[in-house]
Amino acid sequence: MKKIKILAGVTVLFSIFSFLAPGKPTLHTIGDSTVHNANKDKWGWGTTIVDLFDTTKINIQNDAMAGRSTRTFLSEGRWDKVVQSLKPGDFVTMQFGHNEGSKPDTSKSGRRGVLKGIGEETVTVTQVNGEPEIVHTYGWYIRKFVRETKAKGATPIVVSMIPRNEFRDGKVMRANQDYGLWASEIAKQEHAYFVDLNSIVADKYDAMGPVKVKEFFPGDHTHTNQEGAKLNAASVVEGIRALKDCPLNQYLLK
Repeated sequence: MKKIKILAGVTVLFSIFSFLAPGKPTLHTIGDSTVHNANKDKWGWGTTIVDLFDTTKINIQNDAMAGRSTRTFLSEGRWDKVVQSLKPGDFVTMQFGHNEGSKPDTSKSGRRGVLKGIGEETVTVTQVNGEPEIVHTYGWYIRKFVRETKAKGATPIVVSMIPRNEFRDGKVMRANQDYGLWASEIAKQEHAYFVDLNSIVADKYDAMGPVKVKEFFPGDHTHTNQEGAKLNAASVVEGIRALKDCPLNQYLLK
């Protein structure tokens, strides 16, 4: 009987300790191929950013997937899996915009397309199986990710898309009139943290010039090699450090 009481007491103490000392928080990165790629010739910054965090204090989970837009990340159930795994104290960075530009329909490219802007406009498309799908604006999807992250007690950080290797008159083309702008507007409206990754990286590209920047892009104008991914990851961290009251700062390597 004494042994049973001792075991019961140990069990209670262990339960209390588990409640008071929860596991490490997790940083989830969601997005497209510029965040998570095959890690051969093409790399995503969500893979290399792990080297910039103290992983004895925080877990890094790259939940991004190549080829996805805000719309397909949701419709394929990928976002639901992230939400189900979220716990209070976690973080989610969300960077989309490279795959949203097609007209929304059910074609190979159109199935990723969303409506432009941040409004409540919708269009309904019919999938090949006859099921209707309501397609929303880019901002609607980001807003949904932000709100559902907050609802789980986690911290959302909206990140604007990295610039492509596209120069005009010696300057890299920016997304400050479309997806980058819309990302910032949603973050402001929803009182979420915002990292203007598009501008941070674009400033660096402008300083380097098109010849040097081309070295980061082995195959096309969108996907970087490992060195490019490291630059992008460092730029994300630069943006996070600038958010002085963001609790994610405490997990960055000094």
